[in-house]
Amino acid sequence: MPDTYFIVPESQHNALIQAAYQHRGFQADEAAEGARFCAEASRHGIRTHNGIKALHLDHLFGSGSKGCVPGAQIEEKPSRFAAAKIWNANKKLGQSTAYRAMAEAIRLADQYGVGTVSVDNAFHYLWGGGYVMDAARKGYIAYTNCTAALAEVVPFGGKFPTLGTNPHSWGFPTTEAVGYPIVIDWATSVVAMGRVQQLAREGKSLPPDAAVDENGVVTTDPKKAKFLIPFGAHKGYGLSLINEIVGGFIGGSLPTIRNRWDRAEGDKGTCCFFFQVIHPDAISGGAFAKGRNQAQNVKAVIADVLGHGNEKCMLPGQLEAGWAKHTATAGGLLFTQAELDAFNELATEAGQPRWESASFKTHTV
Repeated sequence: MPDTYFIVPESQHNALIQAAYQHRGFQADEAAEGARFCAEASRHGIRTHNGIKALHLDHLFGSGSKGCVPGAQIEEKPSRFAAAKIWNANKKLGQSTAYRAMAEAIRLADQYGVGTVSVDNAFHYLWGGGYVMDAARKGYIAYTNCTAALAEVVPFGGKFPTLGTNPHSWGFPTTEAVGYPIVIDWATSVVAMGRVQQLAREGKSLPPDAAVDENGVVTTDPKKAKFLIPFGAHKGYGLSLINEIVGGFIGGSLPTIRNRWDRAEGDKGTCCFFFQVIHPDAISGGAFAKGRNQAQNVKAVIADVLGHGNEKCMLPGQLEAGWAKHTATAGGLLFTQAELDAFNELATEAGQPRWESASFKTHTV
């Protein structure tokens, strides 16, 4: 069934998000980066990590708590390896840190073929897919993972949440092959908590076996959901565990005290990020079949996967690319009435003009 959305000019959206961040004490460059990221999420239909989620997260765990420090400066730590940077983010805004880290990893990949940036004392960067998608558009293979803001996922076979939703994000430079970057981006729970919040806002139900209530009973009511469940049973659990272990190697502390500052006194309650960028030339064996070059070979591989009766299968990143086309056709970012209401709460907080739905055109998807 088609849905109708209000078309909000991107400049108007960004002005509100930037004003909201600056109202909370963030510097102009941080606020602009936060707004830019939120626009990218909305442009690609990522409703779970748009400006509403970003500022809600900041209120709960960031500048409104002890997890994020407006105006913080990134400190580069000593590293024995030229292509591997280690940063202390000092609780800087996650989007600002992530943009800088991915740019540095790209610079390293240009020089060494591969580059990594490991970030300690970070504040959550929200939608990892946005950073790898941007790098993939520029021609690189990119990966990132992070430890999520809270431990709210119950491990496979367990009963108490000791893991974050802990996303993994891969981006591949496949625009020449399929028209857009393939972006494989997923939380390791069945749904992210941002999705739970979105469904509650929209009055919709959760999928089955995605969450449990405060008594550990599986529920499809997003308003009763207390903890989340890993996707794929032991497989999702293992993937989530990867992030916690990588974070442990970087410097992250116990998952169960992350952003729970009443429990973290004398310890660490911050997140960790890991970024890796690979230049495609750095992994090219050169011996492609039938005289194909690397780009032609990648295109042939994808075509084979989607052949043999699989022509209707979707590629990761296809939905986001399709939504970006809707956004471009509409000429602005697309939001529901419930989302406009949430943005107006931010406008009131920041002393900005409210958005009146009657002033916006609509677009049906």
